[in-house]
Amino acid sequence: MGLNDEVGRRLKLRRMERGLSLSELARRSGVGKGTLSELESGLRNPTLETLYALTTALGSPLSVVLDDPPRGVAEQAGGVSGSAVTAALLERFEDDGAATDVFRVTIAAGAVQDSAAHVPHTTESLMILAGTAVVGLPDAPQTVGPGGHAHWRADVPHVYRALDGEVHGILFVRYPRSGQAPADGP
Repeated sequence: MGLNDEVGRRLKLRRMERGLSLSELARRSGVGKGTLSELESGLRNPTLETLYALTTALGSPLSVVLDDPPRGVAEQAGGVSGSAVTAALLERFEDDGAATDVFRVTIAAGAVQDSAAHVPHTTESLMILAGTAVVGLPDAPQTVGPGGHAHWRADVPHVYRALDGEVHGILFVRYPRSGQAPADGP
């Protein structure tokens, strides 16, 4: 089963578990009903922005629709791409308080990605391996270089931009359990 097929199968399963019709999920996410149908059928290549819109509307972490990360592999080839960011799921960790997705990310040289708000109380942390990025809240962006890290609220719109050349990093996206605000977060 290919990435499109697996993402489509998981997306449809999550939608059905939530008791939502195609039309209702399309309305809540702002994704066209035809696009959603093609995604669920494995006929369309999903973008990072589209998958975040859908999983946010479902109240779920992005990783619930992505392939499980391979065991014992430090980096997964490929991944899902947005307008500037390519993200490959490395790990998913759950405890009583939250689910945390760990991604290997690349921000394309000269590209900017405006990310929509995720589910309430979600936070993101990015450790830069190479390059320099401007990330976080659009009105208070953080500039981070190799070895540095940034942390921001992701339940509001946020941005990713590569300053000079391609940026490589590790992104942690933490989704607190429904209704729980993080103890140390916003």
